[in-house]
Amino acid sequence: MEELLFDVADRVATITLNRPDALNALTIGLKDELLAMLVQVSNDPAVRAVVLTGAGRAFCAGQDLHERLKPDAVPLDEEIRERYNPIILAMRHLDRPIIGAINGIAAGAGASIAFACDVRIAAENASFLLAFGRIGLVPDSGATWFLPRLVGSAKATELALLGEPMSASDAARIGLVAKVVPADSVVAEARAIAARLADMAPQAVALTKWALQASWTTSLEEQLEMEAQLQGIAGATADHAEGIAAFVDKRPPRFTGE
Repeated sequence: MEELLFDVADRVATITLNRPDALNALTIGLKDELLAMLVQVSNDPAVRAVVLTGAGRAFCAGQDLHERLKPDAVPLDEEIRERYNPIILAMRHLDRPIIGAINGIAAGAGASIAFACDVRIAAENASFLLAFGRIGLVPDSGATWFLPRLVGSAKATELALLGEPMSASDAARIGLVAKVVPADSVVAEARAIAARLADMAPQAVALTKWALQASWTTSLEEQLEMEAQLQGIAGATADHAEGIAAFVDKRPPRFTGE
């Protein structure tokens, strides 16, 4: 069975972690495949948005602990630097939006991967769990960076230290997820949002993603200047001209990415 499924339809790529019997726990092979797929998407101009989800009843349970018990397992810091960190960086550097369809539990590094998505849609039965403390470890794969920015310092500390599961409804209440939907429609809802984004001007979407991410580490003055520079880039595109023409003509714009 393929551990990673990939499909492209209507300019939306869907990546599905496919180890349902193991709650889509991450093996070396699955991590390598996921990174390779993200690189492939980044090089495919036909893809304008990505949906990331899991097969079965889990989004991703994090590291496959059985693999860590093997005598030839590399030290944890090496595994994180070589496999986990590149995945998170590839997600954040991707100039296309990633919609996380959180179809079930997202635990450990699986939660970190969910946090790294640009938008998260959760099934009613989904939950988030930073269970690192239960096995004597520290949250990784960006969890300690994303969470304070997504939900604030106090809630991030609670989730990281106590390791209590957070339900989809509570995640929506604090803004961690955009929407909670029935389990059988979570992927369809994520694809619908991705399709809306795929219809937008690709360069404007990419620059907006970049500006939002940069704002976490810049001053107001620096951000204002960045916005001016990015607006200059976007304003010189053919898509901006098309957007103005469509507005005047009272018709939907047809963005080409130019």
